[in-house]
Amino acid sequence: MPETHALNPSLGVEFTHVTDPLDEKLVARCAEALKWRGVLLIRGLNLDDEQQIALSSKLGEVVSVRGKRIFPISLDPSKNPSAEYLRGTFHWHLDGTTDDDVPVKATTLTARHVAMKGGGTEFANTYAAYENLPEQDRKRYESLRVVHSFAAAQLRAKPDPSEKELARWRSLPEREMSLVWRRRDGRRSLVIGTTADRIVGMAPDEGRALLDELQDWCTQDRFRYTHDWQVGDFVAWDNTAILHRALPYDRSSERLLHRTTVVGDEAFG
Repeated sequence: MPETHALNPSLGVEFTHVTDPLDEKLVARCAEALKWRGVLLIRGLNLDDEQQIALSSKLGEVVSVRGKRIFPISLDPSKNPSAEYLRGTFHWHLDGTTDDDVPVKATTLTARHVAMKGGGTEFANTYAAYENLPEQDRKRYESLRVVHSFAAAQLRAKPDPSEKELARWRSLPEREMSLVWRRRDGRRSLVIGTTADRIVGMAPDEGRALLDELQDWCTQDRFRYTHDWQVGDFVAWDNTAILHRALPYDRSSERLLHRTTVVGDEAFG
């Protein structure tokens, strides 16, 4: 019978002694863990691509990226044609803030190769961070709206782009949404991260300072878990409320993670 323990008091569950990752009872427990704890870990599960897709499909509909349901996470352009843009993943972010009305529900990763140095993944729980804000701050933030953009994220990763690169980034649409996401189940989370460019109606410097302050609040140790990858590890997380980032590693590293993406069912509030 699989056993569980918390990865951090504020987020995460590790399952141990897993013999059948597709067992319906285990899947139900995994779904509950994702909803209430945000991050799920099973060390050394060693799923192949078909097994990873099968397990992910039990958590929801798996979307195809460039026609495939397994997407390689690598800085090697021969393995990932989007490797150039993965530099943005070294900064805290939520997936889909600039692309989708309904963001990705969950993401899963299986480690195929790991970096010799660095290359971990960090997670931070914005549900817990919001709940622990002083009441006056929660009231203040409820009415604020934030503009998210692809350009904001890329400028963090590459602050000195060429004019052509900057024009291409800025040609992509921006998206405005509430800073506080009011969920249909009554919970609240914060929609921030590297794509958060500015706060509507606030002076740029003041808005930037507030967004940076909130990100520092959300990513403090008590709301954060750092995962050091081992080959075969399986990790899934609730992309709608769990900020995440990759820790730096050498571009020549063979680090390779296989990702699946589970589509969402609730639009940004």
